Amino acid sequence: MSIQGNSIKEWAAAYESATQFFLNLARGVSKDQLDMKDPEGWSARQIIHHLADSEAQSYARLRRLVAEPEGSILQGYDENLWAGAAQLGYESAPVETSIAIFAAVRAGSLDVIKRLAEADLEKSGVHSEIGHYTIARWLTGYTNHPKDHGDQLVRAVKGQS
Repeated sequence: MSIQGNSIKEWAAAYESATQFFLNLARGVSKDQLDMKDPEGWSARQIIHHLADSEAQSYARLRRLVAEPEGSILQGYDENLWAGAAQLGYESAPVETSIAIFAAVRAGSLDVIKRLAEADLEKSGVHSEIGHYTIARWLTGYTNHPKDHGDQLVRAVKGQS
């Protein structure tokens, strides 16, 4: 998806649609399907927990991009290390809390998106892993993120390899 030609209102609608797409899929995963894995090796449970953690990070990043001075550092994280940390429960914890976290932080970010002006899309920080990082780039990435992992979730529950 490209920012060019899309209004803030259109981006907000796309972001909200992606949120609902993932929520519908995640809420439809049965207990028997939670530990089925996709071809890349992540189970439905791990995908759901990852989305909660990733969106919590994105929620903070958006606020930093909006409020802090240009060039502020946005810390990345290693999703595979998080997935492998037993204390975070990616392989064992129930998914209900992670689904609620995903829904809540996406709703909070959507509220901010709706208040953005077109000029805000160029506000930027420095992502610790990828460098120059604008709100436009954030919006593109986090509009697509739940769709990409939603497709991964579908493959996992189908047991496709």
